[in-house]
Amino acid sequence: MKKRWNLITANQQRAIWLQTQIDLPKPICEILVQRGIDTPEAFYKFNNPSKQQLHDPYLMKDMQLAVTRINRALSKGEKILVFGDYDVDGTTAVACMYSFLKSNSSTDNQIAFYIPDRYKEGYGVSKQGIDYANDNGYTLIISLDCGIKSTDLIAYARTLHIDFIICDHHLPGPELPDAVAILNPKQPECNYPFKELCGCGVGYKLICAILIEKGLSIDQADIYLDLVATAIAADIVPLTDENRVLASLGLANINNSPSAAILALLETADAKLPLHITNLVFLLAPRINAAGRMDTGRKAVELFIEKDTAKVKQLAANIQNDNKRRKEEDSSITKAALQMIEDSSDMQNRKSTVVFNPSWHKGVVGIVASRLIESYYKPTIVLTQNNGYITGSARGIAGFNLYDAIYQCREHLTAFGGHFAAAGLTLLPDNLPAFTKKFESVASATLSEEMLQPQINIDAEIDFDEINMAFYKHIQSLEPFGPENLRPVFITRNVLNQGSRIVKEEHAQMIVTQNEHTVKGIGFNMRRTFEQLNLQQPFDMVYTLNLNEWNNTQTIQLRILDMRNN
Repeated sequence: MKKRWNLITANQQRAIWLQTQIDLPKPICEILVQRGIDTPEAFYKFNNPSKQQLHDPYLMKDMQLAVTRINRALSKGEKILVFGDYDVDGTTAVACMYSFLKSNSSTDNQIAFYIPDRYKEGYGVSKQGIDYANDNGYTLIISLDCGIKSTDLIAYARTLHIDFIICDHHLPGPELPDAVAILNPKQPECNYPFKELCGCGVGYKLICAILIEKGLSIDQADIYLDLVATAIAADIVPLTDENRVLASLGLANINNSPSAAILALLETADAKLPLHITNLVFLLAPRINAAGRMDTGRKAVELFIEKDTAKVKQLAANIQNDNKRRKEEDSSITKAALQMIEDSSDMQNRKSTVVFNPSWHKGVVGIVASRLIESYYKPTIVLTQNNGYITGSARGIAGFNLYDAIYQCREHLTAFGGHFAAAGLTLLPDNLPAFTKKFESVASATLSEEMLQPQINIDAEIDFDEINMAFYKHIQSLEPFGPENLRPVFITRNVLNQGSRIVKEEHAQMIVTQNEHTVKGIGFNMRRTFEQLNLQQPFDMVYTLNLNEWNNTQTIQLRILDMRNN
């Protein structure tokens, strides 16, 4: 599909001044200025992430209350249940907190963990989990990556004399739960300087606070940074401020002293160290998520807390089997959903996509929604049926507030939750036609034709003669990449084709020149774009820079994002 190109402009005067101060290529200085790094001091801090840049955990509202309650429970031998969501953020957070508390517990059975069943209990704090705690004598529950909207359930726990400490990062509702302590930078009256921690990040800050209370160094929490970095990568939180520091430190831990669990997962993926943030997103996160999607998120926690290397390898192999099944379900459902859309001109003409099949696997509908957006760039909801209810996942597009749109359809729903770009929902089968109609009405009233055209944000215009290994290394110094610090995208104009072909039916492989400087590039799934080009004429190319390794030789390669004749 045709894409909009948006060339971001930097304050040229500021970029030129910064270049005189830090002696980097002008395009790199332009990108730094665009991202708010416009002084040598800001650049030094950005380029040298360290624990000294982390904020005091006690700046977070209720932190002292949480630490005091946990220490009291530990000292008095109370049983503590660590409760978390079944995704990457939740399971890594539970693994960190469980391991830490276990190392500080007085008895073998004082600490346990609980991951809700995706299909029987659904997302977040569950009544079944609270009943489990009550039946087994747990008097304190620490919820991670969930709980901020579980007002009724936490009130129910109170009636059973079970206390809650909530560690969450989702937006609170109008009423906060009656918990002993709520750790969430997004809650009202919380003065914590950074609001965009993931759930595992909030849990890490609690661990650091407990260490500080004991007079110990937060260095003792370093062993959890690999999982914190994995959660940050998987949860698509901004790679700025503390997230950038924690992701950088966690990646360093993974590459310098990887845990047995990380190594075992890499082995299943036929991958090797060193890793970049994209490897965490595309190699590790899908495997960790697959456990909760296809079976139970408990398997992911068990992998991360297991000490026996042989058992770790077996657990990783089991999760890899879940991932294979996830891929199969993902592929077959995506194919069926695309066929459903292609067979319906009415669906193709809408500004939203809602597809439903009662037999689709609930664990992959969110992935399928994202896949459909790659072909039909519209707000998309993929639904299946479970226990008499229709349930599913929604994914949005740039500029469209998905949560708000679903909220406007609330009279047709029994439950919903999420945020700007992703959401989950549940409804009765009889309400599906009315919901679909209402959602399309909201989308039609909100979305312009331009918004239904995906946009590529371009960071800088460069010529091919500026591309060399030194330039590439300057780009790599901006890592880790993620939201609000994306891998730089470049445009080069008046490019000439010197040789091209389609490989594996869908990928465009090209040799291109500009002013006698030649570069190789590849555009994945770009056959249609390639075929629409007039290769006899100059064209403009948008791309990122990647390193290609072949026969122990490294060369810079263009990862082509779009092309058009000028």
